[in-house]
Amino acid sequence: LADNPEIMGACHKIAELIGSLTIHLMANTERGDQRIINELSRKIDIDPEMHMTRSTWVQGIVMNLILYGKGNSIVVPHTYKGNLVNLEPIGANRVGFRPIGYRDYKVLIDGKVKDPESVLHFVYNPDKTYLWKGKGMTVYLKDIANNLAQASETENAFMSSKWKPSIIVKVDALTDEFSNPSGRQKLLDSYVKSADVGEPWLIPAQQFDVEQVRPLSLADLAISDTVKLDKQTVAAILGVPPFILGVGEYNKDAWNNFVLNTVKPICISIQQEMTKKLIISERMYLKFNVLSLLDWDIDTIYRVFGGLADKGIVTPNEVRDRIGLNQLDGLDELRILENYVPVDRIGDQKKLIQKGENDD
Repeated sequence: LADNPEIMGACHKIAELIGSLTIHLMANTERGDQRIINELSRKIDIDPEMHMTRSTWVQGIVMNLILYGKGNSIVVPHTYKGNLVNLEPIGANRVGFRPIGYRDYKVLIDGKVKDPESVLHFVYNPDKTYLWKGKGMTVYLKDIANNLAQASETENAFMSSKWKPSIIVKVDALTDEFSNPSGRQKLLDSYVKSADVGEPWLIPAQQFDVEQVRPLSLADLAISDTVKLDKQTVAAILGVPPFILGVGEYNKDAWNNFVLNTVKPICISIQQEMTKKLIISERMYLKFNVLSLLDWDIDTIYRVFGGLADKGIVTPNEVRDRIGLNQLDGLDELRILENYVPVDRIGDQKKLIQKGENDD
């Protein structure tokens, strides 16, 4: 499947998008969930692996998860004196699994046995027998990949074929010049080839008969329709919009649906495994910032977050952050539309203070 450009392109797009997301370390507090900035959050979000960036690290995990590893991706945590120092992703061809009954198993890395609790084991599309093991989309995509490969071979063979003449010239076989290749070339030079474009041919009516034929095209072979249908099927199975594979035009709603229904579930499975195996505190968890992938234009951001700011739900600085502007002093307070006063001074508005007949 990794050799198929359509399947590879769809999987890489998913991995690329997830790799672009920041990973937040969150904590449950009395004021709700808040983001925590410390050495652990930096380690996971900035440099989880000593030889990779966060983006490359996540892309490798996701590609193993949905393609190379057939629904399984393994990462080995390395610690030193209780501190997390490295999260090493393992190539799919180095990993194996040894079932122990139906409920338990061991992970094999280069033939060495590892306890599943000592590694991060990300799973995609659980197996029907061993639920702890993923199986990916191999079975569903196999036949379609073969069809796309055959269509590509047919197209290449057709385009490289030399048997596509558009004109056939019938020549009297008894003509002496037609008996050898040099004679046939001489006839072409004498009667068919012309020096100027559009110059008419002058040929003996008794010896020559010219017919124009229309060679088969890819449209006649229905290759285009078949490939389009197969690409749409690949897109449906992997949950990506067809326009990512070159079918149809970009659609904003389809993109947002792809982010929320394909990218987000994979992110949740990864962040849950990381939280379970890496975070000791019961009040902390890891979270991908999936909402940053949604297609929000500047007008939508202003309308949504500007409205939230007017209702005192977010601060003006949070709105500025959403549209890429720097923070400003004095804009960190929640304000209510009317006189734009702080939330805790809503009752101090002049129209709410009654002073009898002399009230201004």
